[in-house]
Amino acid sequence: MRRLLLLASATAAALVLVPAAQAGPIIDRAVAALNSNPVYVDPAAELAVSPADQDRLRRKIDSAGAGPVYVAILPTAAEQEAGGSPDGVLQAIHDALGRKGTYAAVIGRHFRAGSDVLSPGVAGRLATEALAAHRGEGVTATLVDLVDRVAAERNGGGSGGQPSGGGGAVIGLLIAGAVAFLVFRAVRKRRRSQAELAEVKAAAHEDLIALADDVQKLEQPVEANAQAKQEYTQALDSYDKASGSYDRATQPRQLEAVTSALEEGRWHMSAAQAFLAGRDPPERRPPCFFDPRHGPSTRDVDWTPPGGMSRKVPACEADAQAVERGAQPASREVVTGGRKVPYWNAPPYFGPWAGGYFMPFGGTGFLSGLFVGELLGGAFGGLGYGSWGGSGAAGGFGNWDEAGGGGGGGDFGGGMSFGGGDFGGGGGGGGDF
Repeated sequence: MRRLLLLASATAAALVLVPAAQAGPIIDRAVAALNSNPVYVDPAAELAVSPADQDRLRRKIDSAGAGPVYVAILPTAAEQEAGGSPDGVLQAIHDALGRKGTYAAVIGRHFRAGSDVLSPGVAGRLATEALAAHRGEGVTATLVDLVDRVAAERNGGGSGGQPSGGGGAVIGLLIAGAVAFLVFRAVRKRRRSQAELAEVKAAAHEDLIALADDVQKLEQPVEANAQAKQEYTQALDSYDKASGSYDRATQPRQLEAVTSALEEGRWHMSAAQAFLAGRDPPERRPPCFFDPRHGPSTRDVDWTPPGGMSRKVPACEADAQAVERGAQPASREVVTGGRKVPYWNAPPYFGPWAGGYFMPFGGTGFLSGLFVGELLGGAFGGLGYGSWGGSGAAGGFGNWDEAGGGGGGGDFGGGMSFGGGDFGGGGGGGGDF
């Protein structure tokens, strides 16, 4: 049964099918060590634990009754040996070791777990729960707890004897307690879902208002230019489409249609402005990554998020120049949990809303690793940037399930699946210590 926490929805969305990767020296060393030792810690790992903690983990694995458990703590560089994905690292270790069991890996600050001896998705859920339960306590406490949870799962969730005298009453109390717990959980889930939807709709509403204000400024100028007026009319049509989708949305995933229409409206508005200025319409490119309300990007720039890895992102000219000067352009911010955060560092249920801006251009692979729990990198299949020219692009994209996360499997080699979250990094939302 799913743990109904925000963090659970984050990592459930990260189940992503990753093709087998060619291992490199970091992964090869880990596999060689795991052949004879259930715990391997690379000396270069950002979150390397002490020898004493490694011994503690080994003793826990030996005594907990969790079955075969393999733990690897590796540096971020290991991702480059597995297609740039922490999921790929875990899969590469599993494939190279070739043993059934439960696998847990800390790659940089990313936490992943999978198993081909538990039901699909269970190891990921247990990793999510362990991460949430030990927020702020560090890697060792989380991994020890994960081993205990795997043991409990493999042993049927706990042990207990047959009821003696008064057994019927005990069973009745247990059933009543279970019913009360399920009712409480359902109410809590509904309230949380309503709160999440309200946060994402607030961001979408701001975007609607921004487009309406900007398009309205063109109402009078376009009257004297037929081409500009045509684009202006299409921008209004896109706004109406976005507004209708907004009104009908009852789940965060449905807000992808809103931002997809807003992106189209922004481009038509830019085309109208170009005709009024006597220029050709701009190239149909993805919107500015830093704030999609800036309109279509003009080019790609190499940008490094604070504490992250460099990636190419589409940017408007002003933001592109800021990046090239070494500055950090101001990003679109959203309110979550009562505080403002950059939209790319928001909780994963903002994923469909953000993705709607970029999905028409073939994917959001350049966002991989930004959203907490790597929602966009996983739910959209970790797609590459695609070919951004013209009105179409290369690539494709994944599907969104009812929770706003990525649909589609993530199993391989007999039912192994991924889940987890991130250690540290200072991001908002679930998945961080």
